Amino acid sequence: MRPRLPQGDPSDDLFRARLSNQLDRKHPLVRLAGLIDWASFETEFGSLYHEALGRPGKPTRLMVGLTYLKHCYNLSDEQVCERWLENPYWQFFCGFDYLQHRLPIDPSSLTRWRERIGTSGMERLLAATIDAAVDGGAVKPSSFERVTIDTTVQPKAIAFPTDSRLYHRGREILVRLAARHGVKLRQSYHRLGKRALRLANRYAHARQMRRARREIRRLKTFLGRVVRDIGRKIAERPGLAPHFAEPLARVTRLLAQQKTDHAKLYALHAPDVECLAKGKAHKRYEFGVKVSVATTNREGLVLGMMALPGNPYDGHTLAAALAQVERMTGAAVARGYVDRGYRGHGLDHRPIFVSGQRRGVTPTIRRELRRRSAIEPVIGHMKVDGRLGRNFLAGARGDAINALLCGAGYNLRLILNHLRRLLRALLLALASNHPLAASC
Repeated sequence: MRPRLPQGDPSDDLFRARLSNQLDRKHPLVRLAGLIDWASFETEFGSLYHEALGRPGKPTRLMVGLTYLKHCYNLSDEQVCERWLENPYWQFFCGFDYLQHRLPIDPSSLTRWRERIGTSGMERLLAATIDAAVDGGAVKPSSFERVTIDTTVQPKAIAFPTDSRLYHRGREILVRLAARHGVKLRQSYHRLGKRALRLANRYAHARQMRRARREIRRLKTFLGRVVRDIGRKIAERPGLAPHFAEPLARVTRLLAQQKTDHAKLYALHAPDVECLAKGKAHKRYEFGVKVSVATTNREGLVLGMMALPGNPYDGHTLAAALAQVERMTGAAVARGYVDRGYRGHGLDHRPIFVSGQRRGVTPTIRRELRRRSAIEPVIGHMKVDGRLGRNFLAGARGDAINALLCGAGYNLRLILNHLRRLLRALLLALASNHPLAASC
């Protein structure tokens, strides 16, 4: 059923003070709440709910506000709900005018809401932050015509993949699944598997690679025996086959893959993880998915975020990135700036300027081309201050959703900083009796 607006007991409201009468109206979060078009979310997301069936959904503004706060302050679902209960400014931001003393939702409701809204809905959340930045004066609409585009890696929440750990983990998953469904195995190799994993790690640390490889082969043997044993047992009980189909398929893929294979399995719980080499001195390989980032060339506002599964060539992703920017802003891109990894993009009919380009570069374009490198700290802030540095959402859909929300969180931080600077300038003008104070 469609969500309803938060309602309280009318008899209690008579003796309670409104948050709007107690909070500082100049607080950046209060001013940001006035810049966001909350009614548009009710209109667009209302079609995703049934008109009459089911229990009424949670208020849309509450869910959108919690999602914004989570990615603005780099919190988990549990942490953002706990802090929401303690912070009256966060409650006002989410549409509550009276102080709440109980959590209105369970943290798991955010997970189900993200699945319901999907990638297209998260694009709407990012577009709303762009509109709020324009209304708040953090960015000029003319800046949408000049964008900077780059790619980075969004790491997945997995441990560094090693053969020994993957074999050991695959055996543990199958043994646990067999115990859950009453499949009695010939041997679980619990004690021997742990000992072989421990010895493999010790020998590898001591650079005794021959001994380490021997223990890794032993772990692979244990896993193969468990797989064959389960195959024989479920052949006698065909009803169990659907429960073991996916784990057995992943383990079989793990046992068959070789060192030089492409599209290898790096995590049993996340088979879509890819290995990307970015050439970093401190981190040769990153395991996750490639992400395209588009920002304004002047202010650094994020205009587009797109997950790119399959590790495509950067130049082949440029057309989709430009299309997303124009879809989010409604303005045509007049000039785009990229690094040398985009050479050969094939968009000769578009004004795309590559770093180091000399032909057709005017002084204005040269100045904007030097600002292309300003996208690097934007990506760094999204990884350190946001949630782009480690994605905890499952699947390829989770990769796309997390990337879009990381862009929305960065935009909110940029708008809040802009509002703080405006407030600080106003207070300084008032304190110094500046002529600006009279105009304000």
